[in-house]
Amino acid sequence: MAESDFVDYYELLQISPNAELETVHRVFRMLATRYHPDNRETGDTDKFLALNKAYETLSDPKTRAEYDTDYQHRTVEPNELFELKEFSLGIDAEANRRVGILCLLYNRRRSNPEDPGLSILEFESMMTFPREHLMFTVWYLKEQNFIRQDDKSDYVISSGGVDYVEANLTKNKLAYRLLNSAEETARRTAGRATNQTQEPA
Repeated sequence: MAESDFVDYYELLQISPNAELETVHRVFRMLATRYHPDNRETGDTDKFLALNKAYETLSDPKTRAEYDTDYQHRTVEPNELFELKEFSLGIDAEANRRVGILCLLYNRRRSNPEDPGLSILEFESMMTFPREHLMFTVWYLKEQNFIRQDDKSDYVISSGGVDYVEANLTKNKLAYRLLNSAEETARRTAGRATNQTQEPA
């Protein structure tokens, strides 16, 4: 799907990406009534058709899962620090990528304890590295028990991973910069999520 063709169905329905199916049904019914072409005061045919498309997609678990994959790829912001040569060139690049993933997961755990995981797709988007450059890194971190996979197959940091990040924070300038940068990104993301969860009156 082309970038210009992508529609944020969560924003259209004014719900959180984590909204349960019951919320999707309830908000859709309310908005569909408001924008139905037969409503003389607030009817809007184009908006009504768009809402129907959003509802069809998000009310079916299979199509929603497919949409969410695309949604995550488009809404996760790249972190410009990963463009530094320290992450792509030289003998230390692999070690720095390990620290990078741990810092992203560390901050995710702190800022979003109810959903602390990140997928490979999200790592690709945030770190601007192709998947094949990350698989060895992820394998190593799992072998060291610094990360594990949750019930959604996303990666989360373990207590050992937290200890490693904190033990190396003062020695690793990249880790320090990444944690500060990740916190700023998390604040912007949380702000957008708050706006999306404000349901229409």
